[in-house]
Amino acid sequence: MDKQSFFALLLPVVKQLYTEGSPVFPSVRLAQSWLETGGNIPYWNNLAGYKVGAGVPNGYWKGAIVDKRTWEVIDGKRVTVTATFRAYDSIYDFYKDQDLLFARSRYERVRMAKTPFEQAQMLLACGYATDPAYASKLTAIINGSNLTQYDNKSKGDEPMTAEEKKAFDELQRMALKLKADNDQLKIALLDQTNALKELQLWALKIDATNEMDTVPDWAKDAVDAAVKSKLIDTPKGGSYDFYRLLSVLHRKKLI
Repeated sequence: MDKQSFFALLLPVVKQLYTEGSPVFPSVRLAQSWLETGGNIPYWNNLAGYKVGAGVPNGYWKGAIVDKRTWEVIDGKRVTVTATFRAYDSIYDFYKDQDLLFARSRYERVRMAKTPFEQAQMLLACGYATDPAYASKLTAIINGSNLTQYDNKSKGDEPMTAEEKKAFDELQRMALKLKADNDQLKIALLDQTNALKELQLWALKIDATNEMDTVPDWAKDAVDAAVKSKLIDTPKGGSYDFYRLLSVLHRKKLI
């Protein structure tokens, strides 16, 4: 999914959370989600690499998990590891659970940040990520897509009604299903293309056996007999089936 489509899909729920009192600037939340996923929304709806840790299931995280390979920076070196991540029923639930994390004393500087750029720095300073370039990457995404335009709370901003949230969740579900269907179609087309290539190779192989430059060893006696009996005058250049027919006739003592 490209950035514009990705941000457009997430913006309503991100603004909803901000209106509900989330301490995370919409620009930071959108940038973090893009940085962590690259625009590929996973079916488990965890958009910012939130690991299980020592957490206890709550109203937003029901205890579902997904094991996934990822990378961390340890002692200055990038290391590939397998980690256990929280899985959610919806993106809204993920963000709400993440806000519970940010409510802890460890993330006070994230909550108190006055600007999205300061908040990006505080996410790194408080240990949310091990990548030393984490804050600068978030800042680059915010600036590159002008995400700060979504950080102002206007008077018209009101929480979604239950009906609006249901409609948004359905739209989100449809978008994810469409992406999954497209991925399945790509796989089917790839399988079809590979099958066609195999068929082409098989056809080329058959063509190669139609005209043989030399007489097969197993057919030489039959060919010699056919030449001697003047049944044929050109022993070379026959097909596989031609030589097989001569061999059968020779075994039957017909030539």
